[in-house]
Amino acid sequence: MNAIISASELASDLAGGNPPVLLDVRWQLGGPHQRPAYEEAHIPSAVFVNLDADLAGPAGAAGRHPLPDTARFGAAMRAAGVSADRDVVVYDGGQGWAAARAWWLLRWAGHPSVRVLDGGLAAWRGERESGDVRPPAEGTFTPVPDSLPLLDADGAAALARSGLLLDARAAERYRGDVEPIDRVGGHIPGAVSAPTTENVADDGRFRPAEELAARFKALGAADVQEVGVYCGSGVSGAHEVLALAVAGIPAALYVGSWSEWSADPSRPVATGPEPR
Repeated sequence: MNAIISASELASDLAGGNPPVLLDVRWQLGGPHQRPAYEEAHIPSAVFVNLDADLAGPAGAAGRHPLPDTARFGAAMRAAGVSADRDVVVYDGGQGWAAARAWWLLRWAGHPSVRVLDGGLAAWRGERESGDVRPPAEGTFTPVPDSLPLLDADGAAALARSGLLLDARAAERYRGDVEPIDRVGGHIPGAVSAPTTENVADDGRFRPAEELAARFKALGAADVQEVGVYCGSGVSGAHEVLALAVAGIPAALYVGSWSEWSADPSRPVATGPEPR
């Protein structure tokens, strides 16, 4: 199954006899809580999911958005109506990062059928509704972790040497020119700069699969056995893993990402435009 779904395809599926569970994962880094925006207008039947509370654990030594407690995540997904035998579609305000985090986490936890609305809410041309949606019945989804590959700090460092580790952050943060959030700027030695913003067109939709495949081939994906991705805290990196999936390239995610790596002064930091 394709990892993304168009707005027209979603409209058709929602009108069918077995509509997907629809999750609204609007989120803004450092910005206001998005529940008010959700309650003002969302795609009909969509249930709001809080990225910080439901899709991540408390910030700390493991990063700003570490993996959530599995039991708590499962409970949040069941409360949203998620079951393993029913398709799930996730969307956000249009950037795609938060929706990709939900997609990755559900797939990592063993859900077999999750897709991201390509272009997010901005691409939706159908009706919208207001208020809060409560699913008619609790879901039955029970997480079974490790269905997608996962990297820790040591694994990311090793992959940067033996395979291809992509840094999904903006190029200026990779180079270390600026660092607005974390302790120090720069990148994991050996990682290749690959801003996730370059995977989408001006309208926020993913570039065609063949274009994405060509991009990742040029970055070295065709020359290695394993590909991994990191970002600032495991959110935009999930979007890059999604882009790789669209291109037909499996990839592991380093969830702790730069927020975990840079917090430990003993870990090496590279700066400048080159991997090392």
